[in-house]
Amino acid sequence: MSTLKDMSAAGCAVWLDFVDRKFLEAGGLDALVAEDGLTGVTSNPSIFEKAMGHGDAYDGTLAAFDKENPGAATIDRYEHLAIQDIKAAAETLRPVYDRLDAKDGYVSLEVSPYIADDTDATIAEAEELWHAVDRPNLMIKIPGTPAGAPAIAATIAKGINVNVTLLFSQESYARVAEAYAMGLEERVKKGEPIDRTASVASFFVSRIDSSIDKAIDQRVKDGDPEAEALKAIRGKVAIANAKLAYQWYLDFIKSDRWQALAAKGAQPQRLLWASTGTKDPAYPDTLYVDTLIGPDTVNTMPPKTMDAFRERGTVANTLTADVDEARHVLAEAERLGLDLNGVTGRLVEEGVASFTTAFDDLLGAIAKKQPAEA
Repeated sequence: MSTLKDMSAAGCAVWLDFVDRKFLEAGGLDALVAEDGLTGVTSNPSIFEKAMGHGDAYDGTLAAFDKENPGAATIDRYEHLAIQDIKAAAETLRPVYDRLDAKDGYVSLEVSPYIADDTDATIAEAEELWHAVDRPNLMIKIPGTPAGAPAIAATIAKGINVNVTLLFSQESYARVAEAYAMGLEERVKKGEPIDRTASVASFFVSRIDSSIDKAIDQRVKDGDPEAEALKAIRGKVAIANAKLAYQWYLDFIKSDRWQALAAKGAQPQRLLWASTGTKDPAYPDTLYVDTLIGPDTVNTMPPKTMDAFRERGTVANTLTADVDEARHVLAEAERLGLDLNGVTGRLVEEGVASFTTAFDDLLGAIAKKQPAEA
């Protein structure tokens, strides 16, 4: 077995944070499913911008679409390309979805970052994309913003699978986990099944350390009297934050509220570790994979991180290890004034802004390929 298959056997599903036309057509996704036990794919505006905005892989499809739809809006042209890729990935993963009885085998497609703060628009676009792709193993990505939480509940209530993205804090995660439960409860009230409605909560990891470590390094450089205490928690805050989010999950699935849903077949909303590529070269490139392995979780990895873990990753049930140490790390971060709450709030805003910029660039690149007659 590959190391990635071992990780899946330990309860942490392997997903790929990448999608690309050439990769799909060359059988790259099929190979990962067969050889490494891959069970899911995630996409986002940044990934599509890299795939569609550069090279000519999509030019033929775009030209055919433009011929049939003269004068089509740039956003419609993008969605046509994206939906084709998502459908292809969903078809590749459909046997996984069927074999696991809808417990996995999902492909994610994101709503527009332009509507991250608009609940009604998010609900409408989620439904539109769901029907356009028309595959049961699709997940619609909705950001875990304050406006996103009610959109998640409403979307789940419609029987649409949801990948909640841009979660950084334990509080925001708890809010969207409860939104998932609310959506399922609404379905129960209407007498609708809930056993094949799924969700993951994408909890971002490395960006927290990037921000916290930067603050630590500056204070150490400035001769802070707490320099040793600051250095002691460098590179540890993000993992501690994730481990305690998982502890909240373990408590929640024991609750009477969740047990009532589980009795009707509800699937738990798995925590998905995102942003798992290391940003600091001083850290092992498998750091955010090795340390977050545990039951009912997912790790979505960019190709480089997946390759690194396949070669030198270590599989052990690390997610529930050293929980007291994780609490200590976060207590120290608070005592030292590192303002984790402020950092996570800012990272949500920066994440939405980053995806918006990538979407702007993506639409700009597609617009440049507009036929002259249009």
